[in-house]
Amino acid sequence: MAASQSSIAMVPSRCTAEMHTARATVAVEISGYSRLKGLGRGKYLRSPAFSIGGHEWCIYYFPDGSPDEASQGHVSVFLKLLTKNAEVKALHTWMRLNRVSGQSIVALSRKGPDVFERKKSWGVPKFMQTTAEVESAYLQNDCLLIECEVSVIKETLDIHVPPSDLSDNLATLLNGKIGADVTFKVQGEVFSAHKILLAMRSAVFNAEFYGPMGDNGAQDITIDDMQPAVFKAFLHFIYTDSLPSMDDLDDDDKREMVKHLLVAGDKYAMERMKRVCEGMLCKSLDVETVATILALADQHHCNNLKDACIEFMLSSNRMDDVIASQGYAHLKRSCPDLIVDVFERTVKSRKI
Repeated sequence: MAASQSSIAMVPSRCTAEMHTARATVAVEISGYSRLKGLGRGKYLRSPAFSIGGHEWCIYYFPDGSPDEASQGHVSVFLKLLTKNAEVKALHTWMRLNRVSGQSIVALSRKGPDVFERKKSWGVPKFMQTTAEVESAYLQNDCLLIECEVSVIKETLDIHVPPSDLSDNLATLLNGKIGADVTFKVQGEVFSAHKILLAMRSAVFNAEFYGPMGDNGAQDITIDDMQPAVFKAFLHFIYTDSLPSMDDLDDDDKREMVKHLLVAGDKYAMERMKRVCEGMLCKSLDVETVATILALADQHHCNNLKDACIEFMLSSNRMDDVIASQGYAHLKRSCPDLIVDVFERTVKSRKI
């Protein structure tokens, strides 16, 4: 039940506004504090309305405590939302002014926001004990000053942003050939592309097209050391920064494709594509192919792949099966230094 408002008055408040928060510190002065004692638990005074964050609010002051029995022997204060049909998130910090020290003493500081609506208020049931000792510190001329800092959390509009379609657009540019200014002839097949994009992605193409020793007027280029399917996948990575789907290939063909793309990545200084291929080959090692892949890794300076191959050969007693493979026989003939490296690691692993 509301009591007379004549004993509660607003004091000038401080307001600030931020991008997603409207903050204000409101103060009310309770005059005739001792006269209001004995009004009865659950009875309150209501402050004049004030506006924060585009909503109307007021403060309820219960001189003998709120309806909650636990508040008996205390003054209670609550923040009330007056705006109809609204649901507002807000932080609220309650303080009382110590008349002796002049400092504001925090009685409650919420760590997270509460949700206010017309039927739901939040506050402090035990704001201040109604004992002579406590009252003497906070009363002056029988007046109690209450401060409440309110921070209204403004809900930002959640706008759905579609995922980037840049790679799709570039893939369309590649397939549509619009604006293409260079063609590649690869074993009878012709591929159109854009010099500026190739130069942006590859330091080798950049030097070839725009370097001091390059040929900016070149329009037809023949590629003799790459298969058409590999070159097509290579261009796809240049334009989209991803490898095309290889779901239609069996495991062996897929591994061969990745090996050829690793070689292309090394030749054209496409370091990211080279690393992607390294990762894929690391996951496809077996006893029949590991020696061949080890030779490939050594030839194209893929240290991570090289280490993975050697570790695979040394683990789980696979060495006998690896040595029996054709790939290992080729490795012995073409890369004897690598055999020494594997041997030395084998000796070290047995000493551990």
